[in-house]
Amino acid sequence: MPVSTQDHSQGVLSAAMVLVMYGDYQCPRSATVYKLIKNIRQDLTVSFGEDYLYFIFRHFPQIQIHPHAQRTAQVAEAAAAQGNFWLMSDTLFDHQQRLENGYLVEYANDLGLDIPQFLKELSKQVHIDRINEDIEGGIQSGVTTAPALFINGSRYIGHWNTADLMAAMISASHY
Repeated sequence: MPVSTQDHSQGVLSAAMVLVMYGDYQCPRSATVYKLIKNIRQDLTVSFGEDYLYFIFRHFPQIQIHPHAQRTAQVAEAAAAQGNFWLMSDTLFDHQQRLENGYLVEYANDLGLDIPQFLKELSKQVHIDRINEDIEGGIQSGVTTAPALFINGSRYIGHWNTADLMAAMISASHY
């Protein structure tokens, strides 16, 4: 799916490389890949500069195997509405063993979010369409499970480790 201004992104759109991740906050492998990308992003920024990598995260909650996946995606979107998508994403991936509602409110409070607004958005499920758009886009792109990565529009099918992923990214960027 093409990159849009609606995407949650880090970096500049004119970057040499666009990396899209479809992820699930309750999926251990999604957490591993998300943290791997975070580290690679720091390394690439040091080596090539801020405008090298444009990273996009899209939701792909696997509700059939992860009971908290849909709710946590909504939590991330509610945090995004208050400008804290990335901090909430970090928190959710760091605390995958504690994703029940009480913890989710605690994380929102720790990030300084407006809790009444946050709870209202969750109870009314105001972000569900946004999440479903990510899922639908993923399915149209051939995604069947999370995590799934696309480097400059091509599906990454290599190993989930720093060396292989970084090599694929650098060769795809034509930098």
